[in-house]
Amino acid sequence: MGKVTGFMEYERLEEGYRPVTERLKNYREFVIGLDDERAKVQGARCMDCGTPFCNNGCPVNNIIPDFNDLVYQGDWRNAITVLHSTNNFPEFTGRICPAPCEAACTLNVNDDAVGIKSIEHAIIDRAWAEGWVQPQPPRHRTGKSVAVVGSGPAGLAAAQQLARAGHAVTVFEKNDRIGGLLRYGIPDFKMEKSHIDRRVEQMQTEGVVFRTGVLVGELPADSRVTNWARETVTPAQLQADFDAVLLAGGAEQSRDLPVPGRDLQGIHFAMEFLPQQNKVNAGDALAGQLRADGKHVIVIGGGDTGSDCVGTSNRHGALSVTQFELMPQPPIEENRPMTWPYWPIKLRTSSSHEEGCTREFAISTKEFLGEKGRVTGLKTVRVEWKDGKMVEVAGSEQTLPADLVLLAMGFVSPVASVLEAFGVSRDARGNARATAEFTGGYQTNQPKVFAAGDMRRGQSLVVWAIREGRQAARAVDEFLMGFSDLPR
Repeated sequence: MGKVTGFMEYERLEEGYRPVTERLKNYREFVIGLDDERAKVQGARCMDCGTPFCNNGCPVNNIIPDFNDLVYQGDWRNAITVLHSTNNFPEFTGRICPAPCEAACTLNVNDDAVGIKSIEHAIIDRAWAEGWVQPQPPRHRTGKSVAVVGSGPAGLAAAQQLARAGHAVTVFEKNDRIGGLLRYGIPDFKMEKSHIDRRVEQMQTEGVVFRTGVLVGELPADSRVTNWARETVTPAQLQADFDAVLLAGGAEQSRDLPVPGRDLQGIHFAMEFLPQQNKVNAGDALAGQLRADGKHVIVIGGGDTGSDCVGTSNRHGALSVTQFELMPQPPIEENRPMTWPYWPIKLRTSSSHEEGCTREFAISTKEFLGEKGRVTGLKTVRVEWKDGKMVEVAGSEQTLPADLVLLAMGFVSPVASVLEAFGVSRDARGNARATAEFTGGYQTNQPKVFAAGDMRRGQSLVVWAIREGRQAARAVDEFLMGFSDLPR
């Protein structure tokens, strides 16, 4: 694929970033994508692998060597056709996917992997610019109806597939805009929400009906989950009005940190902090917004959500930003012969870290300190791992100042009340119990109720959500029609 000797002739080309001083002034995307010529050179590096491991490394099984070759040949129109055959929303994954396909690239054994994500990004942006992304309404209607609960990537992917199969699809979203965690969990500087809006317009033309501000079931009174619902629909109503129901909500139950002082003001979940800024960016007036201006901010959690809190805090004008990670600092370079083609554990520095952040590894919070009911600092201790157990390092206690603490330690499960309202059985982690088998997959214990995405498998990547949505759509289509032509 690509140029036969390209991997020996060309170096990996990275996408560019706008200067830090420029991008911190706003919430716009700042990645500078590859132009046509640079994308062609990157596509030329794709090897003629006997087994393209990148395909299996990608959760949606993108046909990567084919679209790499098409970009090298300059056939962009067919490149987007190939890309769309496995991925409904490459503009999402081309921006925020961590690219497990690149970890699995054969070149990554002893060289820099092909820049697959940057090529995907270039293909879809070119396709939108050229007007090649068009609605695909079905030729025939089946007379069957499907309710999709949740409008994140899993719900959107399933809804689009089912609508194209001819079913009448209605998407229910409890928040005031479509997109789920794509809308309110991903900062605009990583993915502007216009990308969601134009997909919604496309899907509406294909026949999908979107209902926002509608809560299915009831939210617990003590829940801190973002919710701007205006009305409530019961599970019984959906089961009576639709031929099938797909639960595709996110894993929104944040992991808490129950240490002394947790009830102090100024300690918030990341998903209390991030959605508010996205709403302000969208033009909403928001009273009492959580802001980091002039504050010492400590972000507890070393993953992507924590990184998003770092970038947002810097744009607010935080006095300092520190990010905690409980695990020890991973190696800068992975042991490739030991890990390839699997996802390696190595130090990953995001664009938000580069904008200004102190990163602390192997550190644990013992207590939140405060005055007059507000957090003023944290008491911490260094930790190490011995015999598979975490132990504190004697004499390593310290106190750090903090005016705002953001908990970004991941999500433990979907909101239990939704699953309880439907009577859906849950697994040990609190997710909907439903297998991904070829026959009868994604079905819960309740008649005609299916589950997919974070609701079924727990917190995961956007690309996994898209895969789950596509596969669940096929399962629902097969359930309704007795067979399905939708791809898995």
